[in-house]
Amino acid sequence: MSTLPTTPPARTTPATWQPRTSGSGSAGPRAQGGTGRRILLAFVYLVLTAVGLIYILPFVIQIVTSFKTDPDAAGNPLGLLPNPFSLESYRRLFGLGNSGDAVPFSTWLSNSVLVTLFITAGRVFFDSLAGYALARLDFRGRNLLFNGLLTIMAVPGVVLLIPKFLVLNQLGIFDTYSAMVIPLMVDAAGVFIMRQFFLSIPREVEEAARIDGASVFRTFWSVVLPMAKPALITLTILSFQGSWNEFTHFLVATQSPQYQTLTTGLASFVSGSLSSGTQYPLKLTAALLATIPVAVLFFAFQRHFVRSANSGAVKE
Repeated sequence: MSTLPTTPPARTTPATWQPRTSGSGSAGPRAQGGTGRRILLAFVYLVLTAVGLIYILPFVIQIVTSFKTDPDAAGNPLGLLPNPFSLESYRRLFGLGNSGDAVPFSTWLSNSVLVTLFITAGRVFFDSLAGYALARLDFRGRNLLFNGLLTIMAVPGVVLLIPKFLVLNQLGIFDTYSAMVIPLMVDAAGVFIMRQFFLSIPREVEEAARIDGASVFRTFWSVVLPMAKPALITLTILSFQGSWNEFTHFLVATQSPQYQTLTTGLASFVSGSLSSGTQYPLKLTAALLATIPVAVLFFAFQRHFVRSANSGAVKE
């Protein structure tokens, strides 16, 4: 028996290692793309910073001018360094100065605080009640009432100035605190905001309260309203800002100086009814102090301002 000759296996030579070139591989374009994105991002940040400075510049000028003297403000209105530094406008605004006519800033401030607190509290309470009724209660004419609400939101406020004056005069409350507060205690925008939020709350929450024997108002006050904290905070900020900066309504609702608020008082001050001359530091100081409460309120509650409408709802 013959055996076939076996052929020895061929030897395989090991592959030679070749280093990668940095210019021809994929790392080159990838690095170039990352550099391009960084340059684009830096350019975007630069543009946003420039736009932000443009918007901030008037406020900076307002603050700086409040520490200037009248000649310095008139001669160098856009200067960012007061020369000389002076607190005379603050002293005079609070009745501590010895020169110039007295400015009833304390009366304006107290009237604004009083009116704003009552209007804000009334709007939050009554807008919540009306929004819940339009969202949950079934009654005849509900859709018609809601369509009328949307129509009111589309009407410019200046159209209602003369009717407001006639109604207030006919009711005998013209030139009183009641005329300043009562017509503003409910607004269509606030009712709309609360209605839309209450529609997002599951009905199962209210049905559970009804089974436990809670009335409609008790369900609203103890169950639904605590869940509406984001909407309530939003409504509070908008109501406070709107009533604090309100001008046209107070202009037609009052005429006595004792009922002037910061907005109407500053308007009369700027028009020259209190004194003569430009008095830019004094005017900008009053405007600056009138801006601070709204800014503080907004920055204190800004994280609640954008909270989800479904916050606090029951997850199924």
